[in-house]
Amino acid sequence: MAIEQKIVMVMVALFRFIPIAGAQNGGYSTAHASNWSFHFQTTVIAQQHSGFKSPYRGDNSLADTVEPSAQSLTATLFIGRRLWKGAAVYFNPEVSGGKGLSSAAGVAGALNGETYRVGAVQPQVFIARAYLQQHFRLGDASEAVTDDVNQVGGHLPSSRITVSAGKFSIDDFYDNNAYAKDPRTQFFNWSVWANSAWDYPANTRGYTEGVVVELIKPKYAIRFSTVAVPEIANYHLMEYNINAHSETIEFEHKLQFGKRSGTIRCSASGTYSRAPSYKEGIDALASKDTFLLNVIRGASENTSFGGHKYGLGLNVDQELNDNLGVFCRVGWNDGRYATWAFTEVDRTVSGGLVSKGAKWKRPGDVVGIAAVVNAISPEHRDFLAGGGYGFILGDGRLHYGHEAILEAYYNARLNRFFQLTVDYQFVNNPGYNKDRGPVHVFGLRGHIMF
Repeated sequence: MAIEQKIVMVMVALFRFIPIAGAQNGGYSTAHASNWSFHFQTTVIAQQHSGFKSPYRGDNSLADTVEPSAQSLTATLFIGRRLWKGAAVYFNPEVSGGKGLSSAAGVAGALNGETYRVGAVQPQVFIARAYLQQHFRLGDASEAVTDDVNQVGGHLPSSRITVSAGKFSIDDFYDNNAYAKDPRTQFFNWSVWANSAWDYPANTRGYTEGVVVELIKPKYAIRFSTVAVPEIANYHLMEYNINAHSETIEFEHKLQFGKRSGTIRCSASGTYSRAPSYKEGIDALASKDTFLLNVIRGASENTSFGGHKYGLGLNVDQELNDNLGVFCRVGWNDGRYATWAFTEVDRTVSGGLVSKGAKWKRPGDVVGIAAVVNAISPEHRDFLAGGGYGFILGDGRLHYGHEAILEAYYNARLNRFFQLTVDYQFVNNPGYNKDRGPVHVFGLRGHIMF
């Protein structure tokens, strides 16, 4: 039986048979709080890009001609139930369909955060998340938490240890940012809403299984996780082997400049998988070893373990006034081994400004602008220049230059449940290639949440 099926069976048993914790249970007050949490979201994105001059293209190139509009759709049901003292279980069925421009290939800072490198474009139903979360009290003080997505409302200890185990996106817990985190309501581009140099472990749709342990205090938090990695690059099945795993640690500290709040987060990660090194890939190009080349591009399973990738991240958001905020990210990984799960970025710097619309009497609206510069390691660069392919990039050759992206969006809140966004992205040197681009990308997004 697949591990996902086992997790779902456990979740169903918990929903049906575990008694609900009552109010004032061991200091975990549930007064004025429901024992259930139900939320729903659906997001539709349509994008189109301009044509541009290009002397050549490869299998993973962004099309240099104007493509038909590419659409994506996701719909998610967020179910949560309070269990025994300090515990809750969360279950998220999801529907996802559609595709990105050029099948989400050709740009390392991919253009639509709601699309993935999947072959099927028809909507498919799957289990996005199914996990148990337990809080352990460390002090007497409590704080109120509102009912929200994967959060049952009530009261939690202000100082606590939280353990989450099951299926989830590891990105749910790490690299948070007040202004650039959610492609359903904020920036579209992968390199803006995430540290794209963090090749975070996930299946094709962005989910994994494992355990996250968090020490949460009023002013700071420390979290550590160990999770599964894919069997094959950009694959839907995960590896359950002692030689394949990924660990991440993050330190989070709340900032206070005057009366304005902010947060700084520092992270480190290590991933162990079947990924070959780019040096092996360069040798395979010379020897025409198609098997190893297919492993790197995600078309074959490697016969041995040994890939390891280490990375660091810095993430800051800061409120400037009641309506304006600023953010930045810096990410780095060693770039020696093939990208295995997220995207082909080894170094990244991003930053931007976000403003609410209070000044033009639209307080629920948000406008944002951000810039990104992405780079890759020398080994990665030589592999692509020699005609190699990853699962995101590959023009058949490469005249290297840093990939630079500018994104701006306007998100209009039309009513309590519905938001409409217009988005523009300018990409210079798509796929790190000076011979191709620049390209203009236009997007429209509709988002329903309740």
